[in-house]
Amino acid sequence: MSENAHSRSRLIAKLAGTIVLAGALFAGVLFPWIGGSGLVARNSASLLDALPSALTDRVPAGNTKVLAADGSVITEFYSNDRTPVTSDQIADVMKQAQVDIEDSRFYEHNGLDVQGTLRALVTNVAAGSVREGGSTLTQQLVKQTLLQTAQTPEERQAATEESVGRKLREARYALALEEKYSKDEILTRYLNIVYFGEGAYGIQSAAQRYFSVNAADLTLPQAAMLAGLVQSPSGDDPIANPDNATKRRDEVLRRMHSLGHIDDQQYNDAIATPVQVAPGQSPPNGCIDAPIGGFFCAYVHDYLNFTLGLSDQEIENGGYTIRTTLRPDLQTSADQAVLQQAPMGDPLAAMFTAVEPGTGHVLAMADNRRYGCSDPDCESVVLNTVAGAGSGSTYKVFTAAAALEAGFGSNYTIHAPQPYTSKVYKKNGGTRGAPYVVSNDNANYAATYNMTTGLTASANTYFVALEDALGSVEKPVQTAKAMGLHFDHPQQLADCNNKCDDWGQYVIDNELGSFTLGPTPTSPLDLASAYSTVAASGTQCDPTPITDVLDGNGKPATKDDGSPLYAGDSCHPNAIPAGVADTLANMMLNVVQDGTGRSAAVPGHDIAGKTGTIQGDNSATFVGLTPQYAVSVMYYNPKAQQNVGGHGGGLPARIFSAAMTPILAGQPNTPFPPADPAVAAGTHGGGYSPPVANPPSTNRTPTPSRPTTTTGGQDNGGQTDNGGQTGGQDNPGQTNPGQNNGGQDNGSQGGGNG
Repeated sequence: MSENAHSRSRLIAKLAGTIVLAGALFAGVLFPWIGGSGLVARNSASLLDALPSALTDRVPAGNTKVLAADGSVITEFYSNDRTPVTSDQIADVMKQAQVDIEDSRFYEHNGLDVQGTLRALVTNVAAGSVREGGSTLTQQLVKQTLLQTAQTPEERQAATEESVGRKLREARYALALEEKYSKDEILTRYLNIVYFGEGAYGIQSAAQRYFSVNAADLTLPQAAMLAGLVQSPSGDDPIANPDNATKRRDEVLRRMHSLGHIDDQQYNDAIATPVQVAPGQSPPNGCIDAPIGGFFCAYVHDYLNFTLGLSDQEIENGGYTIRTTLRPDLQTSADQAVLQQAPMGDPLAAMFTAVEPGTGHVLAMADNRRYGCSDPDCESVVLNTVAGAGSGSTYKVFTAAAALEAGFGSNYTIHAPQPYTSKVYKKNGGTRGAPYVVSNDNANYAATYNMTTGLTASANTYFVALEDALGSVEKPVQTAKAMGLHFDHPQQLADCNNKCDDWGQYVIDNELGSFTLGPTPTSPLDLASAYSTVAASGTQCDPTPITDVLDGNGKPATKDDGSPLYAGDSCHPNAIPAGVADTLANMMLNVVQDGTGRSAAVPGHDIAGKTGTIQGDNSATFVGLTPQYAVSVMYYNPKAQQNVGGHGGGLPARIFSAAMTPILAGQPNTPFPPADPAVAAGTHGGGYSPPVANPPSTNRTPTPSRPTTTTGGQDNGGQTDNGGQTGGQDNPGQTNPGQNNGGQDNGSQGGGNG
């Protein structure tokens, strides 16, 4: 038997099946609604009850757009490229062409057209090929909606299975849709959901993809071509198969002419027009396509997933507009500054992370890597949010804040010559064991400092002695938490062999005096966020990368219970007292003016800051503050222990200055609020053990001969214990950062000067 004979036999079989289906539709489904001259809704309520949510409120809404703070597009998220448009944004000729070729009785039937189905089968049998569709546009809308909103394999199978049951369901849903929506709404929905080939879903994406125009501006020849694509998007693709596309377009034009919807002149002119495509670019998809802020983009996606609870499918098909906090000017400046100091893809990673004090808005995330690709200079982990290494003496700020709140003034003086033996803490923590002995990086440190000069010089001996004066490490840890630092990162919990769920509480329980020296793995974002509490006069704000999540209608997106999907900034005034924060900010000005952070200076602007370097120079950190910006810069190898060749006052401080100088250049200097006199004076007197004849000036610090790092605690043998580094775990072949952990080295404790 010939192939044509086979085809005719199959079509005849389909005809027979359709007749059976038609009988079933009338007898089993439609009978309750038959009346008068045709199908009418005798019981509309029961029909509408049959509609699943996918056909009402779960219609694919299109691509989710991610916008920077200035409204520019960062990227889009989508599984199917779709940009829904309203009825008035679709050319009338497009609507007419689609109806004429797919469902010429669309405006006459109530969702089902048995007469049209039978006619189509007869036409197709006679032609020996599929020339007309049998389903109405409403039925096709039902099928495509259920298919494209299916969330499980079972739902996808139910939407496509060849069975009478599926046809009956589609028939009932089609009737219900016709009761709920106008013909124009149904047609608009159809044109927004149907696939036109070349990755374009919906008429707007198709118009852009093939002709680089909006759907409202389609011409007759263009509309006829797109209308014809629906039947065979790949076979009639005008880019890949222009001859097929021309034949199919002309078929649509003949149909429109025969139905009287275009006149002879229009028909002849359109037929004579060659198929001319002007392919447009598909919009960016995902963070790997983001032209700016790829790591920030990935942080946004994680925030939508894990903080707001949106699934990937909801993000890719929800049609949201995500307004983010990204400052393109700061991101660009930070990118340039990072790459000036740290080559792209170098094993040593440099991370710049900026947060706005008082709001928690994350303004920029720059790294010396490209996001998401597979080349050697690429990275798929957002290092800005990972606790990959200790940040050294940056933790002295938390001890200082705790001491100020406890009544130790900014001039509180301690005589602690090196090596200094703690009067409270033990080498291995706890209450027994060898003494905890700590030194500074070199012999040039003075024996006596007050809190301001000790912070400026980043004296380990002073701050361990200050912890002694506090009597416990609990207050510094709790202050760090209140300011926004987190201690539940996997890299932190590894330091207690995953036998704790809060590294900070573990430090408290074990009285680990090294806390103030910062060996604990720390997230750059956490660090910038915690320091922003100082710049915001004690107001702690949870970091956020977004300001709004809008739905497809431009309104604030809501959860199932009607509450906002994004509730706005989350800020907590008086996380630390305002007087403590303002006094501390003024103390930190000296770090940049006279101390270890001088390389971070920005001419004409007050910059507060703190440097940090961990044992072995395996990471270096600088955190800088103005009232408008809190910025952390961390520098370390995320996959292995490696000496970074410098200190927090070196490369990290230079990155800060290079990035912030052009940003601050056009702004007037904004000083911090003045120090609180009562806090600065304190209630604990001038100091202890023993009195100092000539204490150092609070305005100028005896500066070490070079930037300094922690030497850790000393054992009783007098040898320096490089405690505080367990060594980074290099996991070959994994993209996750290695654990550049601080904490305990066989129980010893350490951290970093500056």
